[in-house]
Amino acid sequence: MKVSEFRLAVDEEFGEPQGRVLVGELVIDELGGRTAEQALADGVPTGDVWLALCRANDVPRERWHGRGRPVHH
Repeated sequence: MKVSEFRLAVDEEFGEPQGRVLVGELVIDELGGRTAEQALADGVPTGDVWLALCRANDVPRERWHGRGRPVHH
């Protein structure tokens, strides 16, 4: 997952304003007590950060994959 896909996935799942707050302020135990933003800056793979963010926010498993990817018509 690219960072751009991560950002799009966050916006799609949580809405842009709420997603930005979650990424920048929510401390996630699974990420070593870091925010998603900190984990990304520390080099944690974006896919791992996305899944940790989903689990921390009780996103249904069926929405964990495919978010942030362009829709091809």
